[in-house]
Amino acid sequence: MLLEKRLEEILKLVEKNGSVTVQELTEYLQASESTIRRDLCLLDEEGKLNKVHGGATAINALYASARDVEIGYRKNLNREEKGEIAKYAAALIKPNDLVFLDAGTTTERVIDFITEKKAVYVTNAIGHAKRLVQAGCEAHILGGKFKLSTEAIVGIETVSELEKFNFTLGFIGTNGISRTAGFSTPDIDEAMVKRRALMQCRRPYILGDSGKFNQISPITFAGIEDAELITTEIKHGSFRDLENIIETAKK
Repeated sequence: MLLEKRLEEILKLVEKNGSVTVQELTEYLQASESTIRRDLCLLDEEGKLNKVHGGATAINALYASARDVEIGYRKNLNREEKGEIAKYAAALIKPNDLVFLDAGTTTERVIDFITEKKAVYVTNAIGHAKRLVQAGCEAHILGGKFKLSTEAIVGIETVSELEKFNFTLGFIGTNGISRTAGFSTPDIDEAMVKRRALMQCRRPYILGDSGKFNQISPITFAGIEDAELITTEIKHGSFRDLENIIETAKK
């Protein structure tokens, strides 16, 4: 395929999906990896896409702040959407489940809808633990360093404690959702906790409202194939459907 035609096809895919990987382009265009990487560099230099590690994103893909936004502010963002996501997530909890509930504003909303009192809950958020106990649930809180901006317990000690658990399911928050950058968050300590928690879950779920789509935060804690997403767009589905979610979120 000629260079001009190949570049045109790359741009079409990026505009349609929001992002694309080098592997996807090599298979789709039947070109070598080195050729695709050169094409992406050329398009990036021309300002037609953003070249990122392993692929590219559309120009309108946003890079989130390297700092966490204060939790008090985030609680008021997309409240209705977060409520729908949380309600669906809570309905997945069954008797005798061992549930990990990550710190965060969407995961906190799950507590509003929990009806299963025969499950056991583990969290890295002091506020979550308090609300779970007040709701009549058995709750355990992880140890570690307290991070004020997100009200989360994080760090090496927290990761170490997580390794002891075999969760049947877990609900994990994210700051960014991208096909190329996966799930991401601003802070390395919090990213380590999210990654380990996800690895310890038989059924890991990411809770993400539409404001997180096509966003990339500094630290990736999981790839798009590592968990299932709960969102208002498709409620519950694998990341094979992520291109459709991102496209819908743009409208």
